[in-house]
Amino acid sequence: MVVSMLLLIVELGEASSLKDKRRTVSAVKEKLRHRYRLSCAEVDLQDSLRFAQIGAALVSNSHDYGEKVLRNAVTFVEDHYDLDVLEVQIHSETYE
Repeated sequence: MVVSMLLLIVELGEASSLKDKRRTVSAVKEKLRHRYRLSCAEVDLQDSLRFAQIGAALVSNSHDYGEKVLRNAVTFVEDHYDLDVLEVQIHSETYE
C-alpha cells in the first residue's frame, strides 16, 4: 500500500473576512475530493486571512500513480482558482 501526501500552501487574494476565506478553501477541498478522490483538510493557518495550508492524501498501489494524481490536482488548483500557490510538497510512503 502506498500513501501519497500533498501539502499545499496558498495565498488568497480577495478574502476580506474569515468567512470569505472559508468559502474559497471549502470550494477547493470539495473539488479535490470529488474530482481526484482525495482526502482533504485545512491543516494550518486557519486564523490567517491571506494564507491557507491544505493537506491531501491518496491511497494506491503505486508511487508514480499517487504522485501523478497529486501533481494534476495542484495544476487544477492553479488553473481554476484565484489564488497563488506558494509551496507544494508531495511525498509517498510505502506500507507493507
